[in-house]
Amino acid sequence: MKTVEYTIKNSIGLHARPAAIFVKKANEFMSDIKILKEDKEANAKSIINVMSLGAVQGSKLLIKARGDDESEALDALTKLLDSFVDEY
Repeated sequence: MKTVEYTIKNSIGLHARPAAIFVKKANEFMSDIKILKEDKEANAKSIINVMSLGAVQGSKLLIKARGDDESEALDALTKLLDSFVDEY
């Protein structure tokens, strides 16, 4: 299992469109991927789970991946989060 810490940078956080894009990307990988925010854990492949985290700008997330493509998954997901800009 690999983990990465990430702080949400865009002003609207991980809601609606950014969450949908994130989930779509997570589903491209075979690994089991979870996101932890404070005391909440979400399946990164479920839009309802991801949106239930309430991840706003400044939220600190721990993204965990377990599987054959765990490193690739974490790299791709953090790059995707970095690419989100405020128009979402």
